[in-house]
Amino acid sequence: MSTQLFNEGATQERAENARLSNIIGAIAVGDLVKSTLGPKGMDKILQSASGRGDDVVVTNDGATILKSIPLDNAAAKVLVNISKVQDDEVGDGTTSVCVLAAEILRQAEQLLDQRIHPQTIIDGFRLATRSARDALEAAAVSHADDAAQWREDLLSIARTTLSSKVLAADKHMFAEMCVDAVLRLQGSTNLDRIQIIKKAGGKVSDSFLSDGFILAKKVGVNQPRAITGARVLVANTPMDTDKVKVFGAKIKVSDPAQLAEIERAEREKMRTKVAKIAALGINVFVNRQLIYNWPEQLFADAGIMAIEHADFDGVERLALVTGGEIASTFDAPELIKLGACDTVEEIIVGEDRMVKFSGVGGGRACTIVLRGGTTQMLDEAERSIHDALAVLSQTVSEPRIVYGGGCAEMLMSRAVDDSAKTVPGKRAIAMEAFARALRQMPTILADNAGLDSADLVARLRAAHYEGKSTAGLDLFQGDVIDVAGKVTESFKLKRQVLLSAAEAAEMILRVDDIIRCAPRQRRN
Repeated sequence: MSTQLFNEGATQERAENARLSNIIGAIAVGDLVKSTLGPKGMDKILQSASGRGDDVVVTNDGATILKSIPLDNAAAKVLVNISKVQDDEVGDGTTSVCVLAAEILRQAEQLLDQRIHPQTIIDGFRLATRSARDALEAAAVSHADDAAQWREDLLSIARTTLSSKVLAADKHMFAEMCVDAVLRLQGSTNLDRIQIIKKAGGKVSDSFLSDGFILAKKVGVNQPRAITGARVLVANTPMDTDKVKVFGAKIKVSDPAQLAEIERAEREKMRTKVAKIAALGINVFVNRQLIYNWPEQLFADAGIMAIEHADFDGVERLALVTGGEIASTFDAPELIKLGACDTVEEIIVGEDRMVKFSGVGGGRACTIVLRGGTTQMLDEAERSIHDALAVLSQTVSEPRIVYGGGCAEMLMSRAVDDSAKTVPGKRAIAMEAFARALRQMPTILADNAGLDSADLVARLRAAHYEGKSTAGLDLFQGDVIDVAGKVTESFKLKRQVLLSAAEAAEMILRVDDIIRCAPRQRRN
C-alpha cells in the first residue's frame, strides 16, 4: 500500500538522481563562466528582458555574470553564492572559485560512477584540501619588510588582476593608480575613502588619479570658486523654505500686502537659518538637499561656497574624509562637528565642472576619474578597478603572495598527489581526482588563450616535478617560464578560492534528496 507523504504537486528526487541533478547544474555554471578565465578570457553580454539598449552589460567578471542570470538549479545557486562571498571577502577570483568547484564535482561524478560512496569521496577531498592548503602556505612569501620589493609585489598583483579585465591594454598605468590609492589608506581595508568617478568621453588612457576628494557638483552663483583653509559643514537640511509649504493648508488673504507679509516672514526665517550656519565659522557648505535662490544669495553675501544636492553617497564619503559629521539642525553649535581640508576649488573634467577637496583626512582620500567611450566600457572599468583595489587592500593586511599562471595550482596538485601515495584505501583515489581538478585550472587558462593545453600543462607538470616550484604559464608567448616577480597573486585570494570551492563541492556531494514544494495555487 502506497502512502502519499507530500502535497499534490510536490516532487522528490532521491539518491543517484538527486546527486546527478546537482552535479550537472553546478558543472553547467562552471562551463558558463570558464571561458572568461585568465588574461585571454572572453566577455559576456547580459541583456534584460525589456531589450532596451541601456540595460546591456558587457563584462567578464564572474560575480556580475552569475548574480545577473536567473537559475533554477539548487546546486547552481550554491556556486553563485560562493562567487558572491569571494567578491565580498577578497574582491577577485570570483570566476576561479566557480570553475574550480565545478571541476572538483566533475571528478566526483566519475568517482560516483565507479561506485565509490560520497562520504569516502568527501573524506578524500578533505585530506586533499588540507595538503593543498599546507603546500600553498609553504610556498607563500612576504616582502613586507622591504619597501621597494613590497611595492613591486603590489604592482605585480594589480597587473595580474587587471590583465584579465577590459583595462588590460593600460594595466601598467592603472596598476600604479591602484597601488598609490591603496597605500594612501595606510593599512585600512575601508575603500570608502577612494572615490571612483566615471565620465564618458575621451579614451581610457585619459583616466587619472587625483589627490583628495572630487564631488561631481557645481558651486553656487556668485560664490567663491576657490577657498584655502576650508572649514566644511556637511548637512542634510531643507534650504527651500522661502515659500509657504504646508501640505493640505489653505491661507485666505484679503489684501496682497498680507501675502507679501507671509513671504517676508518665510524669507526672514531662512535668513535666520543661514545666519546660524554662517555663525559656525564655516566657509564651505555642502548640502544633501536643494538650496534655493534666496539662501544661495545669502551664502554668496557671506562669502561662503555652497554646494547643493550632493548625492547621499557623496555626503557620507565627504563627511568621512574631512573628519566632519552630517548635521541637520544648527541650534546647538557645540554639538556640530565640522570637517577641514587645505583647499576647495572648482575644476573641469571633460566638459563638466566639479568641486575638488584637497588635503583631507591626513592625505588618505583620493579619487580615480575614469574616462571612456561608452557607458558599458566605464561600468566594466569601474568593476575592474574595484576588484584590483579590493585585492590590494586585502594584500596589505595579509602581505603574503604566491605566483600565478597556473603555478600555485600545479604546486598544490603535486602536493596532493604526493600525499595520496601515503593514504590507504579509496580515499587515495578521491585525492588523485582532486589533484586532477586543480590541474584543470592551467588547462582552462591555456585553452582560453588558444594554445595547446595538453602540451603546455604536461611541460608545466614536468617542470614542477623537476623541482622548479616557480614555473608557470606565459599565455602571451605560449611557453612555460619562471613566473617569480612576473605573475603574482594574493595568498589570501588563492586560499579563499581553494577552501570555498572545496566546501561548496562537499556540500553538494552530501545531498541525496531534493524535495520541491508544490507551487501555490492561484485562485480565480
